Amino acid sequence: MNSGVMVTLNQSIDQETAILVVEELGHKGIPEDTESDEEKILEHIIYEGEEETRNPVVSVLGHVDHGKTSILDFIRKSSVADQEEGGITQGIGAYQVNHEGQTITFIDTPGHAAFSEMRARGANSTDIVVLVVAADDSVQPQTEEAFNHAKAADVQVIVALNKIDKPDSDIEKVKGDLSKMGLVPEDWGGDTQVIPVSAKTGEGINDLIENITLLSEMLELKTNHDGPASGIVLESGVKKGEGAVATLLVQRGSLNSGDLILIGDQFRKIRSLKNFQGSQIKTSEPSSPVSISGLEYPPNAGQEFMVVKDEKAAKNLSEDRASKRRDNRLAKKGVISLDGIFAGAGELAKPTINLIIKTDTNGSAEAIAGAINNLKVDDVTIKIVLDGVGPVSVNDVNLAVASEAIILGFNVRSDAAAVTLAEKEETKIQYFGIIYDLLDAVKEIIEGSLEPEIKEVTVGIAEVKDTFKSPKFGLIAGSIVTDGSIMTNKLVRVLRDNIVIHEGKLDSLRRFKDEASEVKSGTECGIGITNYTDAKVGDVIEVYERQEIARKLES
Repeated sequence: MNSGVMVTLNQSIDQETAILVVEELGHKGIPEDTESDEEKILEHIIYEGEEETRNPVVSVLGHVDHGKTSILDFIRKSSVADQEEGGITQGIGAYQVNHEGQTITFIDTPGHAAFSEMRARGANSTDIVVLVVAADDSVQPQTEEAFNHAKAADVQVIVALNKIDKPDSDIEKVKGDLSKMGLVPEDWGGDTQVIPVSAKTGEGINDLIENITLLSEMLELKTNHDGPASGIVLESGVKKGEGAVATLLVQRGSLNSGDLILIGDQFRKIRSLKNFQGSQIKTSEPSSPVSISGLEYPPNAGQEFMVVKDEKAAKNLSEDRASKRRDNRLAKKGVISLDGIFAGAGELAKPTINLIIKTDTNGSAEAIAGAINNLKVDDVTIKIVLDGVGPVSVNDVNLAVASEAIILGFNVRSDAAAVTLAEKEETKIQYFGIIYDLLDAVKEIIEGSLEPEIKEVTVGIAEVKDTFKSPKFGLIAGSIVTDGSIMTNKLVRVLRDNIVIHEGKLDSLRRFKDEASEVKSGTECGIGITNYTDAKVGDVIEVYERQEIARKLES
């Protein structure tokens, strides 16, 4: 204790202190090898031979519905865009095409605002960005955002000016808007290639590919083709019969079926390896997109992967990463601040909407959760109880029952047992194939939970001309209606010299000796107000009603 070190029973101490303690107890302390497991793994990753030319990786970015996938369809002679929900790409797709002996890897990314992170991953995994801009719509928010991703990733940009076949296309206007962004076309004195194309007719598509090929040659793209593979996770999800799967982009080395692969805190053996067409392959070269199975769970998109040979070190590293991930999660849950306490107290007074989100891929789950959390809501607490990948299961329904949550499925469905349980427990499950529809549904749920806005609407105004007493109704204010209509059972306020002196309810209205339900402007009437006997000549009686107006979220 003289050293001044005080620890709890479960607290870790550094190696030097531990040796001192051991020696104090009469034993010899032997230092452990301090080389990290990660360092050990990297030592065994050896690339022999010189770097060789590799194929270019091209990301196709742009605003939603500007024709990114349609351009790829024409290049691939496929019809992916027609098959997608709503005609928009909602996940990262990776493809390869061969053009005059040159293989090009294309990464197609979503255009919707919610998929910003997926676009960023596409740009960070690429050599060249093809920025698609519709000639009839020009630069839009996701156009600028996509360009910013490309700048941040420091990659070359080629602009594909699509939809030039449309009668309202304006190429010069688009070039002007691009110039304002910093993408000055070559024919305007800049250094940006702007290629007019039409995904519908095919005009300009060959020019686009040739410019991609030429630029890739100028970049002199090289890497090691031999040795253990490394790269990045583009997307992940769960497939029936395969379990957790991931789409990888091999950036260095060769990936083989049966390789031991480390992704985040997972260390697994690749069970199967498929190319972008879904065909089984034994090996994959750099710049190739591949799908792998054999994983414990879908890894996060954007994570790096590596093939390792030192199995012991990889297991230790994966366990260490998993432990740190759990500790970080617990630490976040355990942090309580004074501001947080007061904020939490405020949350209790708000209605709470609990959501469970199940999607086909991790990227979609990430995008949807981010879009929901970004909704501008002050008076309702939104909690995402779970966002996961795969079909809606019995466990999801049970969690929804326990947390009173609504289940939202995106590009997934429920298994039979989950459907049965949901019906029994009256748990709401909604399915979507287009992100716009899902977010609109969430907005409707939120708006339905908002307290309505109360608006006062003046119905009529009357001026008191005389007062008299009635044995049955008490004080009656003889008045003339100066504006609108005076109606029974409405709210009233009495003003004297423009100052409100009474608020109450109109319970008696007469026209001469007859009872009336409504007296219109320009007509005399007698007005009786509940529990009010102080009306005077010259007072103004304002009749109004309160209307509930459903509140809408800010767009």
